[in-house]
Amino acid sequence: MAFFQEPPSLPDPFRADRVLQSYLDRVLPADVKAAVIPELEEMGELAGGPLHALAMADRDSLPVHTPFDAWGKRVDHIELTATWKEAAKVAAERGVVATAYERKHGPYSRIHQFALAYLFNPSTHVYSCPLAMTDGAAKTLVSHKNSALLERALGRLTSRDPKKAWWSGQWMTERTGGSDVAISETVARKDGDAYRLYGTKWFTSAATSDMTLTLARPEGNPPGGSGLALFYLELKNPDGSLNGIVVNRLKDKLGTRMVPTAELTLDGARALPVSGLGDGVKNITPMLNITRTWNAVCSVSGMQRGLLMAKDYAKKRVAFGNKLSEKPLHVDTLAGLQAEANAAFFLCFRAVELLGREEAGVLTEEESKLLRAITPLAKLVTAKQAVGVASEVLEAFGGAGYVEDTGLPVLLRDAQVLPIWEGTTNVLSLDLLRALGKSGSMEPLEREVSQRARAADAEGKACGLAAEAAIAHAKAWLMGAIEKGPPAIEAGARRFALTVGRAVELALLVEHAAWARARGDGRPLAAARRFARNGVDRIVDEDLSEDARVLAGE
Repeated sequence: MAFFQEPPSLPDPFRADRVLQSYLDRVLPADVKAAVIPELEEMGELAGGPLHALAMADRDSLPVHTPFDAWGKRVDHIELTATWKEAAKVAAERGVVATAYERKHGPYSRIHQFALAYLFNPSTHVYSCPLAMTDGAAKTLVSHKNSALLERALGRLTSRDPKKAWWSGQWMTERTGGSDVAISETVARKDGDAYRLYGTKWFTSAATSDMTLTLARPEGNPPGGSGLALFYLELKNPDGSLNGIVVNRLKDKLGTRMVPTAELTLDGARALPVSGLGDGVKNITPMLNITRTWNAVCSVSGMQRGLLMAKDYAKKRVAFGNKLSEKPLHVDTLAGLQAEANAAFFLCFRAVELLGREEAGVLTEEESKLLRAITPLAKLVTAKQAVGVASEVLEAFGGAGYVEDTGLPVLLRDAQVLPIWEGTTNVLSLDLLRALGKSGSMEPLEREVSQRARAADAEGKACGLAAEAAIAHAKAWLMGAIEKGPPAIEAGARRFALTVGRAVELALLVEHAAWARARGDGRPLAAARRFARNGVDRIVDEDLSEDARVLAGE
């Protein structure tokens, strides 16, 4: 009889996720939990059932750009995939953006929202992209208190009615570069009470959105970031035609292939200033903080999805006489990956907690400083973890992990964008240093690690001490680098950021492990121990600058 491998099945993503359930048990008050859990159960059933089935069946579909109609008229129509159309409907109805703005649960509303997003994201071929930008646009408009734009757009951006809901873009990247937006070339020319924008946007990841926030330089403004202004732009005119927008092409990307990422020419697109006619880079910060948080949520959700399927497969796949789940080496490998995913989860949702407290008006001054540092930190650390875990997950399936029609390679292809979107690892490492200020004050992060690590019980004490040792080493390195000057600080910024991030992750794991052990669950402590053994401290004390120059010039 011929042998056929049994493919992996996806268990219900909510019911199978003990980390999410344990976390919610710890942080949510009983009344909030009672209200939230049924919604998460429903989302888990959708994400593990019909949404996942559609995403698998539709996996080869791509958005299609039609520049002209049959009679030669420029139309620039982009047809989305069936998965994306269904995801838009589900996201609106289930309040994957709206929940954060309804604030039914005060400071816990963001935890509720991002738990929904965490379950939803991996079954939608990255429909989280427009959701992140929609959430970011809503946050930005609220932050800048532009009453006219709030009245026009906020209700639509946060609607639960699929027929009324709007999605937003975030158009910053130009041919001059993505991270260095200060050298943007798009020009804004005054036209009555509005402006007309002229330029090229090189990456627009929501080319089918209803509106977008974008940067342009009003004529006469000085160069640099302070001379840019933040503009609100609706993609279509009242008659349905495009608002001075030409779609040059859709990008052919490694991953996120259902995301209609386009190169656009703005040829007189009508736009309105969001907040004055300068400081555009500063004024778009609320959006970036939200999209970076979404990036972290997508990182942790992607890791968990891959591990759920790898564990299911290990219980089915027989090799060398036993199931993979009975092979010590395979079990050890999956354990190391699960520890990374668990650590990433707690760092990500710590940032979510602080965001929710900020929006509820209960954030302390100390927590505000911590939020400023932990947002870029969570994005950069979890994104690097996501790529590493996804690569190992594919390997856990052997050759099947490399075959497209298994639906597995997309896990790695989509993960690879996460360290790039919303600021690369290097850019965010420098952003973390800016958050700490010229003095390099690490007090908020040190206190976070200390408080969490010292919550350890006797069994977790060694892991807590490892977290404190790593953050102390990072601080000592930073103080020494400040004395040496900017080149030394910049050269070690990535290792510094990864060390700090992993130290916070370990401390959060330790805190949760103590809580869980008191309730008879020793698994979080096992995760903390394994994560500590995976390595936390990435600091290198010796000067590697000469080696770097030699190797980079090869």
